Amino acid sequence: MRKLISIVGASGVGKTTFVNTLAKTGRFATAFEQHAERPFQSLFKQDKQYALANQMDYLLLRAEQEKQLRASDKIGLMDGGLDLDFHGFTRLFRHRGLLTHPEFDLCLRLYTLLRELLPPPDLIVVLSASQITIEGRLASRRRINIASAQDAELMDGFIREWLESISPEKILRIDASNEDENYSGAASRLFERIESG
Repeated sequence: MRKLISIVGASGVGKTTFVNTLAKTGRFATAFEQHAERPFQSLFKQDKQYALANQMDYLLLRAEQEKQLRASDKIGLMDGGLDLDFHGFTRLFRHRGLLTHPEFDLCLRLYTLLRELLPPPDLIVVLSASQITIEGRLASRRRINIASAQDAELMDGFIREWLESISPEKILRIDASNEDENYSGAASRLFERIESG
């Protein structure tokens, strides 16, 4: 079973760009959020009644991706992931009233079962960035944005709470506010961490 690395952080922090940059090295098998491909994402953006279907779809997708990456002959690298989708996005949508308590509990049951069946990531890379950086990145996107720049602080709080339950040696924190387009500094830090074991 190969190692799995997940890149987490609020929307607009640069997760997808970082994973795309790392994918070009040929050292990783990758999995992305698939905004355009997911059947409920655009429906959810238009009609909040699709929040539950969207979250259930993403939790299942992320578990399927983890299983595929673990079977690869390369290190697995996830843009976001199962844990971020639950602890970040599902909690955010519950907070915003887009999921009822019973719907949130259903997501929690599914997430808990999936995480019991699948080993957690071997390394969690936590990207952060300034509010100005996140606002700029979200504004320039050409894809569906479910979470807004205003949600970034709340998401960061949810992510921090989740990470408190994770052993510190499994976490690598990177401030991506001033990274160049190739994420050179962040990539160097990740490779150092991988090579150190």
